Amino acid sequence: MRHQTYAIFIVFSTFPRMILCKQMKRIIFLSTALSLLSCCYFSCQPTAPAASETTAQAADSLGYDAELAAQLGADQYGMKTFIMAYLKRGPNRSQDSTEAARLQAAHMANINRMAEEGKLVLAGPFLDDDSVRGIYVFDVATIEEARELTATDPAIQAGRLTMELRPWYGTAALVQLNEVAKRIAKENP
Repeated sequence: MRHQTYAIFIVFSTFPRMILCKQMKRIIFLSTALSLLSCCYFSCQPTAPAASETTAQAADSLGYDAELAAQLGADQYGMKTFIMAYLKRGPNRSQDSTEAARLQAAHMANINRMAEEGKLVLAGPFLDDDSVRGIYVFDVATIEEARELTATDPAIQAGRLTMELRPWYGTAALVQLNEVAKRIAKENP
């Protein structure tokens, strides 16, 4: 940080006392004081990065990790495209409680499998009783790939759930979510 010293001098003795009335002296004093304060204030502020400082240097000073960004597939904003799936009530929900429980267990096993493969980065139910029952966020390049993954879900195969798939742009840090989730969950659902 650079510090600059500014000095402002007003010499009242060079003006005849008759010309400078009391009000004029106050105005000159106040404007001088304000000028001096603003110069001191701005000289103590951090200066903008020099023109020679690159964007990469500025990013490094913010803690940017180029290797991690590349590993996660992040763009220059730290984001990437995912495929989001809305799990909705399907047309076939007439299973008895035993079959519904079996389908739910198989649905959860499928979620865990996709997460272990690194294809599913986020999954969870909504807590209300709306027709949209939950979401998946897939780390795949296309809707077609996500469609193939959803087709492996026993609840989808049985018609208990349907999926609406949409591209979604979010933080690439989601890719690390499953590793963190393993460390904080006492039980696997």
